[in-house]
Amino acid sequence: MAATSRRPASGVERRLVAVVVGTPSLQARATETQKLLNWGYSAFDVVRLYAAGQTVSTAPVWKGQSNTVALGRKQAILVAVPRGQASHIQTSLTRQDPLLAPLAQGQAVGILHIRLGTQPWQALPLQALQDVPTAGWLGRTWDAIRLGIQ
Repeated sequence: MAATSRRPASGVERRLVAVVVGTPSLQARATETQKLLNWGYSAFDVVRLYAAGQTVSTAPVWKGQSNTVALGRKQAILVAVPRGQASHIQTSLTRQDPLLAPLAQGQAVGILHIRLGTQPWQALPLQALQDVPTAGWLGRTWDAIRLGIQ
């Protein structure tokens, strides 16, 4: 038997899917499926790390009209973790440096790595939260010189 269930969690709807096979009767499958779904809701917490559109980090931008760009996601960043383990969530960020203008809003420019303790848990692309147009001739030239020195 396959079943799905939806319940609200952390301000969003949480959906679980359960598949139970090998039981002697339809009633036993229904009972075991309900137990499995209830266990899933009680054994795991949904943690909101960042709201939709919230800045996760800022990054330097070269040859752009702005020197920095905010990084984040259009969707909220939610993580399901075993109950009571939320304090063990750690995040780190890798970027595709150097970031050169122009950058378009929504363009992938990095990855948010989420760990539970030392165990890798999830990796999500981060996007530029706003457009960064190319700077004028002088700005591009100055940044090209600075990049060459680095």
